[in-house]
Amino acid sequence: MSHDFNVAVLGGGPGGYECAIRCAQLGLKTALIEARELGGTCLNRGCIPTKALLHGAEIYAEAKAGGDFGLILDGLTLNYERLAAYKDEKVKKLVGGVEALEKAHGVEVVRGFGKLTGPHEMDVAGRKITYDKLILAMGSAPARPPVPGMDTAYTSDDVLSATQIPSGAVIIGGGVIGMEFATLFASLGKKVTIIEMAPDILPVPGCTSEITSKIKAVLKKKGVEFITGAKVVEVVKGRAVKFEKDGKVDERKSATVIVCAGRKPMTRDCGLETIGLETDRRGFIAVDDHLRTAVEDVYAIGDITGKIQLAHVASAQGMVAAANCAGQDKTMRYDRVPSCIYTSPEIAWVGLTEDAAKAAGHEVVTGSFNVAANGRSLVMNENTGFIKLVADKADGKILGCQILAPRATDMIAEIVAVMGHEGTVESLSSVIHPHPTVSEIIKEAAHDAEGLCVNAMPRKK
Repeated sequence: MSHDFNVAVLGGGPGGYECAIRCAQLGLKTALIEARELGGTCLNRGCIPTKALLHGAEIYAEAKAGGDFGLILDGLTLNYERLAAYKDEKVKKLVGGVEALEKAHGVEVVRGFGKLTGPHEMDVAGRKITYDKLILAMGSAPARPPVPGMDTAYTSDDVLSATQIPSGAVIIGGGVIGMEFATLFASLGKKVTIIEMAPDILPVPGCTSEITSKIKAVLKKKGVEFITGAKVVEVVKGRAVKFEKDGKVDERKSATVIVCAGRKPMTRDCGLETIGLETDRRGFIAVDDHLRTAVEDVYAIGDITGKIQLAHVASAQGMVAAANCAGQDKTMRYDRVPSCIYTSPEIAWVGLTEDAAKAAGHEVVTGSFNVAANGRSLVMNENTGFIKLVADKADGKILGCQILAPRATDMIAEIVAVMGHEGTVESLSSVIHPHPTVSEIIKEAAHDAEGLCVNAMPRKK
């Protein structure tokens, strides 16, 4: 049977839109199906708008503290509506860029909700699309736990579409999204309370207690209240949260309640049953390292795979799936995926922590360096943070790294690159880093792992 396309990509998020372009680059006639804006959650309702708002908040906070730099700004005010418009402007520009890229690479963008109707076919707004291979990339949406009144709470989508900022917020969930919103609100002088069910905030692999303790201290100085080990039992009209902690029920009130309790895969109502593809009880689709599903010629990428719900993971998966659709043999590795949190200071990590490396059987050596001893950080008035390298003692190979510092989310890429080439502590220590830059902390940590750091006090023996 002759089909309309060699490949159909269902979903135009960061994984789907890049995957479609790569398929076209590899000579495959490709369709990209998307019901909403290209760029998906990341570009329109996630990564980019959040960072635009956080950047504005950072500038505002720095301006308020401008006296340290001789900047006296009397009567400084924030026009959040203009900040929101700035965010929308940047998002619109990037979405337009994605649309232009798809067209330039010969990808046919088909607008509408795609629903599978059988093997190698789907319906998109009344149009029948047929294809040889299918790549599922439907993405995810904010999750709402089954708690009374939770439907009255704002989600991340609601926060990012607002043109006014409330006087304060109770945030349900102290994970990555919750911490970034707490940073945004607190930097703008708003009262924030975070309620987290886990014993501590940021209960994600790779984020160490040293990081969480320091970032909590920073945000507490900005007035953020942390309530951990607490179970939310009710949201009251979007203005209050009742929670149980240590056997007692308590309550926090605010102008708004924001739920940041993870994301759910958008795999319902897509017609997966028509091709015999099942999901797990949470709605995720199982894939192998080639991104193949249990159904022949059907691949899945991004948040719906239940792997690591990050935009750059979806994009990387998209490259692998596209290559395999073109007859290549590519696989995914998840052990060197960097994670980033855009708090202030920023948080980033990759690979194993010291404890995880020891648990995996490694005899480790570590190297660390304090941000307060870095010249560039000092002149930026940043003195909270550190870097920690974890390496195998026998061969010096880098096993992991954790950074809490300004520009941490940019610097972690250097560590990922070195790890990707089986690099060692010596690989990093021998690199001449430009001065003065925050990136010098990487070199200093490598020197510390060798016991040769010249810009830190000698270790006690």
